[in-house]
Amino acid sequence: MTGIGVEAGAQAARSRALAVLRVRSRALAVAVLPAGAAVILLTGASTGHLVGRGWDAARWAVGVLAVLVLLAAAGVGLVVARARPATSPTVPVPEESAPDLYRMVRDLADRLEVPAPSAIALTPDCDSWLEDRAHSAHGPPPRPAPGRPAGPRTPTPPVLVIGSPFLWWMRVGELRAVLAPVIAGTGPSAHPDIAAARRFVRGLDAAVAVASAPGRRPPARGLCAAVGWVARLLLRGCREHATQMERGVAAAASERAQAVDYGLRIVAQEQVGLAYAGWDRLLTRVALPAWRMGRWPSRLDAGVVAALTELSRRDRLAEGFTSRLGERPACDLLEEPGAVDEAASLLAARLFHGGPATPCSDWAPVDWQAYPEEVVDRTWRVDAARLHRVLDALGVRPSRHPGIPDPGGPTLARVLDHLATGGTPPAGPAHPHEPLRQAPVPPAPPAADGGGYSPQGPPASGDVTRSGGMDGRGMDADGEAEAEPGTDRSVALAARLTAELAREEAQAQRARKGAAGALQGPDSVVWAPGDPGLPPFPLQPHRTARELLADHVTAMVCCAAVDTAGAVPALDWLDGPSLLLGGERAADLAPKVLTLIEDGDPGPLRDWLTAFGIRPEKPVRLV
Repeated sequence: MTGIGVEAGAQAARSRALAVLRVRSRALAVAVLPAGAAVILLTGASTGHLVGRGWDAARWAVGVLAVLVLLAAAGVGLVVARARPATSPTVPVPEESAPDLYRMVRDLADRLEVPAPSAIALTPDCDSWLEDRAHSAHGPPPRPAPGRPAGPRTPTPPVLVIGSPFLWWMRVGELRAVLAPVIAGTGPSAHPDIAAARRFVRGLDAAVAVASAPGRRPPARGLCAAVGWVARLLLRGCREHATQMERGVAAAASERAQAVDYGLRIVAQEQVGLAYAGWDRLLTRVALPAWRMGRWPSRLDAGVVAALTELSRRDRLAEGFTSRLGERPACDLLEEPGAVDEAASLLAARLFHGGPATPCSDWAPVDWQAYPEEVVDRTWRVDAARLHRVLDALGVRPSRHPGIPDPGGPTLARVLDHLATGGTPPAGPAHPHEPLRQAPVPPAPPAADGGGYSPQGPPASGDVTRSGGMDGRGMDADGEAEAEPGTDRSVALAARLTAELAREEAQAQRARKGAAGALQGPDSVVWAPGDPGLPPFPLQPHRTARELLADHVTAMVCCAAVDTAGAVPALDWLDGPSLLLGGERAADLAPKVLTLIEDGDPGPLRDWLTAFGIRPEKPVRLV
């Protein structure tokens, strides 16, 4: 059945689809109008009514115009028909790898009396939708479901895209309830008018993308600009109708799905919000530090369960959520959930960070057991090494403490002594043969792609604040630069750290872009024209210069705690990298580091170090 019944939303969607098709018909009428005029003039000449030099000239002019307009219309139509519509990057789930999931989806479609989706795919996001992939550029259509022979005129149903975190956090009944409104959308999608309207809109969108692709020569660029102008004009004409059509389809699907698991769907929607919060926290706090180190966690979806379980342990409001864990999880519907989780985790790393599509020496998977050693400890030591390199560039001499075998080694005492006073930063060289360096920040090199995205660190030194200030300064209510709190030395050190990190990230981005281009295969997803390594949804948080300095000082403190006091790097599922002192998380370190940076007072931090037996005068191991 087509799914168009008594639902008011479906009727509204069909009327809007007809409006979209009328835009297409008007465009076709405009294209054939000169040809019609030429036919009239030629017919008049053959019947002896329209004769004379003036009519002959008109026939030649209109005939040439008609040919040119028809050729242009044919070219635009060919581009619209042949252009490949955009598709979401997903992990395909063949039926042999998830027979139970396909069986559940088909049973749900039978209960809703709508066509079953043609295939299932996963996306590393907390959302689900139907996606039309019937275009010939997307490959041959999927095989019809058993007992559902597809005739030559039967439209191919869309693909069901499911958020991978849903499969691991939700139970089978909850997933079924959440997917019911989505699957119900295949009914209106099968109507010929709605399907034709969607194909037309997607073809126009693909034609705009084709016309906007760079790298063409001037003659081809002009033709593509003309095609793009026509496609944009048609898109503007049918934009409102297409929007209302999709709203009508969604309303019809929601109305039809009310007959299936309606009560359970209300409870399942709470799990959707909880899964979204846990997924966002896991990506920004846990996965992003690993991606910056060239490692991608291979079990992100399993990490969502651990993060939300930890949340239920800490939050009284979430205590009831753990009782669900005794029920069957939706990931049991997969034959090999581990392999699917790994594929979804790699896709998440490419979407939100960029990089190669396959693992390599500089882009290796990491499991949760090895995360503290390979990510947390290494991140601390890389930041500490960068901090000491900047101190060397500023001419800060090593801290002198009697009884230390290596007085010139990297120590926490050197950082404390330098930030303890708020005077003018030293400009003398750290070594006799080192040239004199000035404290002001040199301009950072531009990003590898000419844009402002930096996949591993903060933006360049000219844009390091959340409010758009310069060199670590915010903007006050009047739009004037407002200096961040801190001493002269901390401000100068933070600025140099920002510039140093910007240089490293420019080099890393160029290397990543070259590696991604070398590994780009014929079936690989190109994120942007000419830039296969640029992620379309970067998670890069903006850190101010003060926050960047606080992170580096904290990393130096953690290195000293690990090397001198037996502390252990650990993973906190909600907050990311953490330090364990005596088996307990060190949660009171940040205020003391900020006191050192903003006020130049090392007293609270030194007291904290003494209380845990951390020796700042001992050298630490760096990367």
